[in-house]
Amino acid sequence: MLGAGAVGLSIAARLSCIADVVAVARERSAGAVRKDGFFLTGLWGDDRYDLAVTTRLDAGEEFDYVFITAKSVDTAAVCREFSPVLANADVVSLQNGIGNEEIIAGFTDRVIGGMIITGFEWRRPNTVHVSVEGGPMKLGRFPAGMDPSVEALVDLVRRAGIPVERTASIRTEIWGKTMYNCALNALGALMNVPYGRLSEPHAWTIIESIVREVYGVAHAGGVPLAWPDPASYLAFLASTQLPNTAGHHSSMLQDLARGRKTEIDFLNGAIAAIGAQHGVPVPVNTCIADLIHFRESLSEG
Repeated sequence: MLGAGAVGLSIAARLSCIADVVAVARERSAGAVRKDGFFLTGLWGDDRYDLAVTTRLDAGEEFDYVFITAKSVDTAAVCREFSPVLANADVVSLQNGIGNEEIIAGFTDRVIGGMIITGFEWRRPNTVHVSVEGGPMKLGRFPAGMDPSVEALVDLVRRAGIPVERTASIRTEIWGKTMYNCALNALGALMNVPYGRLSEPHAWTIIESIVREVYGVAHAGGVPLAWPDPASYLAFLASTQLPNTAGHHSSMLQDLARGRKTEIDFLNGAIAAIGAQHGVPVPVNTCIADLIHFRESLSEG
């Protein structure tokens, strides 16, 4: 589990109950876990795990699967640092946004795409709370397809007690989650509110525009989405996803509060960039991305 933050450590902890797992994390978390163990609370149960955590790997180590759960802005750096480890494994991206799998594909041709729409919140350097769950994890060969290795991984994750489903259309699932994040993540960060507050009419008007633009870009890029039109997705967002994650605070809000670079260029910024490539106007996503970059610049100053 490379780049193991709140998401990676939580998944590694559950998998460690049925498999040999090594999590590569920052020293702050790695040291705390080595000293006192890792604690998971919330929807995945309350328990303590003796998790193998390190800050580095030997080049000769081999694994069946390598998960990358790092922030999207760190994907390329993680792949470069651990390229020998990636060479002989199926590499699973379980990250936010568009573009991570394409980066990983520059280092290996054995890429598995992943989508997870669960809320993970730090409580302490060795404690994560699973706060909300918008649906099961999805896993599939990237950019499309299914094979025995993916099937085996889905079975492994399921036996670890994590809700998961297989899909032969993982690119569609990744774009679906990206649309959810484009609608809520940056806006929740800018307004400093949990997702449930974004159902307010003025915020919802912005969300409607964001979603319509994502549909336009997906259509221009030949990416099939799971819902036939923006209205269908917005109805699902309002009736299911937003209520299920109403209490969640944006990961981007947490990044801004810590003065860290956000994943905006893999979310609304990616929609803006792809829209520009195809000549599709995306003024609202562009504005949202510019506002987040402005907030980032305030932290740098």
